[in-house]
Amino acid sequence: MFRFRALRHGSIFAVLLLVLTAPGMAPLRADPLTLEQILGLLENHSPAVAGGKARREAAQAALITARAYPNPELEAGGGSSTGIGPGALNGPNEQLFLSQPVDLPFVRAARRQVAEAGILSAEEANRAIWLTIRAQSRLAFYEILRRQAELAIAEDNERLLTEIRDKVALKVEVGEAPRYEAVKAEAELLNALKLRETATIRVEDAKSALRALYGPALPPDFELRGELPALNDRLPPLQSLRDQVLASQPAIAQTRAEVSKAEAKLKLEQDLRYPQPILKAGVERDPGLEQWRVGLAVPLPLWNQRQGPIGEARADLRQSEAAAAAQELTVLRELESAYNRFRIAHRQVETFEAGLMKQAESALKVAEAAYRLGERGILDYLDAQRTYRSVRNDFLNARFDRQAAWIDLQRLTASDFSGHPL
Repeated sequence: MFRFRALRHGSIFAVLLLVLTAPGMAPLRADPLTLEQILGLLENHSPAVAGGKARREAAQAALITARAYPNPELEAGGGSSTGIGPGALNGPNEQLFLSQPVDLPFVRAARRQVAEAGILSAEEANRAIWLTIRAQSRLAFYEILRRQAELAIAEDNERLLTEIRDKVALKVEVGEAPRYEAVKAEAELLNALKLRETATIRVEDAKSALRALYGPALPPDFELRGELPALNDRLPPLQSLRDQVLASQPAIAQTRAEVSKAEAKLKLEQDLRYPQPILKAGVERDPGLEQWRVGLAVPLPLWNQRQGPIGEARADLRQSEAAAAAQELTVLRELESAYNRFRIAHRQVETFEAGLMKQAESALKVAEAAYRLGERGILDYLDAQRTYRSVRNDFLNARFDRQAAWIDLQRLTASDFSGHPL
């Protein structure tokens, strides 16, 4: 009997183990994800990256189309011949003709240049998308850490105010403090509860923003593990970064490739003014007669000399040049903004690390000690506590603002500032 129960329990355990480890079953609790694991999902799970790959494939297919030769045309026919007059023959007749359009070499070269410029534009666009999604992923990752840190501060604040509320209530009960101190402490605690609930919602909202980049690749209840990396406080000169952006930023390179594509398209439209000849060869058989023929057909550009397509291509070229100039100005403006945001945030972090955080914490401890000794009232204590919470939040925001500006600088320069391109 004991052996039967053991076997039965062992079988149940084995079945449960198989069910829980079966393909398609979600784990009970996933391990926290690191930034490297999140970025590893870019290649196969980002819809934006997949769209960029599809665009490049379309450009490569356009090159295949540009290299293709025109197909020949085969014409066959037949009928009957009825002779008229003395000696005329009657019988069937047959015709067979083959036509081959001649692909002019300079037209073919211009068409290939348009397709090759399209491939370069698609590659740069794909690289720009990759840099953008990578930067957005890093920003979303650190935004979650930021909101989680804010939530931890809010929870600490709630615990501290709960202790203050309880102590004040005890003092009021024994008659050592007036009633309004209990009301004030209760109001501060309610505000702390609201701040904690808001911080919780912001954590979920930040996670939702990261899930939007990867779709179902991230589970709804994922957790993260990481911290802000150490940053180099010495940026290269702004002019050096400008030169680097103009040389390596894929968004700028894409617009330049579009200009090259528009130039090649204009040349193609101009070359298409030359008529495309058609070689013809065939045989025709009539009763008592067989004829072999070779001919050349040349369209005459009398009424249509492609003024419209050439004008459109020229306008597209001007539009592409304007877009390229505007893109350079936009990227350089973003670079200057990120550069200044980094410098401002870095100064703020240095100010906090130089002693402002310690001063706020010391002021809170002094106010708490003075309140316990009866030298100060509850309002001074609560004010010191609010100041300490505000300084902690400001320090946290300054660190993450500096990190966000650093990520933007890396995206704009397409570099990690260590000589390695991204």
